Amino acid sequence: MLTGCVYKSTGSYYNVRDEQGAWWICRIRGKLRIDKDIRSTNPIAVGDFVRFEAEDPEEKKGVIVDIAQRENYIVRVSPHNKNQKHIIASNLDQAVLIATLTEPKTSLGFIDRFLLTAELYHIPAVVVFNKYDLIRGSAWEEELAHVRGLYERAGYTTLVTSTVSSEGLDAFRELLKDKKSLLSGHSGVGKSTLINALDPRIQARTGEVSDWTGKGQHTTTFAEMFDMAFGGSIIDTPGIKEFGLIDVLKQEVKEYFPEMRRLQQDCRFNDCQHINEPGCAVKETIGTEALSEERYISYLGIVDTIREQEY
Repeated sequence: MLTGCVYKSTGSYYNVRDEQGAWWICRIRGKLRIDKDIRSTNPIAVGDFVRFEAEDPEEKKGVIVDIAQRENYIVRVSPHNKNQKHIIASNLDQAVLIATLTEPKTSLGFIDRFLLTAELYHIPAVVVFNKYDLIRGSAWEEELAHVRGLYERAGYTTLVTSTVSSEGLDAFRELLKDKKSLLSGHSGVGKSTLINALDPRIQARTGEVSDWTGKGQHTTTFAEMFDMAFGGSIIDTPGIKEFGLIDVLKQEVKEYFPEMRRLQQDCRFNDCQHINEPGCAVKETIGTEALSEERYISYLGIVDTIREQEY
C-alpha cells in the first residue's frame, strides 16, 4: 500500500505524488469510503492525502482506496447543482484571494463571501490586490488605499502586487513560503501570471481579458497544486464568476465578520442580529474605524441572500 498527496483532480483521475516523489495517475475504487457528512460533488480534492494500490507499477497507475482525515477544507456551491457543495481544496494553511479593482473589477461582495467562507472553515485568509501597474497614479489608487483599509481594519492581511513592475512579489513569496496556500479569484485577475512570476519554473497557462465583456477567459480548467522553489505549495483554481455560500444559516453570518464578532458582546441581546434590535453595539459603530459601512451593507446583503434561499 502506498500513500501520497493529490496534486490535480480531473473528476475521474487524480495526479498523486507519493512519499518518494514519484507521480502516479490514480482512479477511485468503486467502494471508496467517503465522509457522508460532506456530500460534495467531488469525493477527492486537491490537497487530500490518500492511500492507494499500485495497479500498474511500470505505468505508475494506481487505485485510491482511502482518504486520510482532512485537517480542513474549503468549499463553494457546486457549479452544477446549487444544493450540493464542491470541495475546492483541503488541508490548507491559508486561502489567498487575488482581486483587481479594474480589468476586471472584483466586487466587495465577492471578496466578503470568500472571506466569510474561509472564516467558516477556520482557514486564515489574505487579499492580494493585483495589477497595481494599471492604477498607479490614477484615481483608482486612492480607491485601493480605501479598500485595503476596510479589510485591514477588519483584521485581514492585504498585499499589492504587479507582475509588470514586480512590486510586492517578494512580500508575496514570503507570505507563501513553507505553507500550503489556495489561490482563488475571478478569471482575468492574473493568478496564473502571478504564479509564473513567483516561480518561473511553473509555466501555468495565462489568458487575456475579453475585450468586449471585460471578463477573463477561463484558463485553468481544474484545480492544481504546484510546489514552489522557495518552499511551500500553491493551489491554482479555476476562475470563479460567483462565490455562492453553502453550510451557513442567516443567523450565523454575523459570526464570520471578525470586526462584528469583536463588538457583539456589548449588544443588549445575546442573539442580536445587528439589524433591527435595540441596544445594538454593532450598529452604533457603523462608519467608524471599528466597522465600515461597506462591510455592514455587505453583511445585510449576504443575510438577505441566505433568507431567500431558505424560504
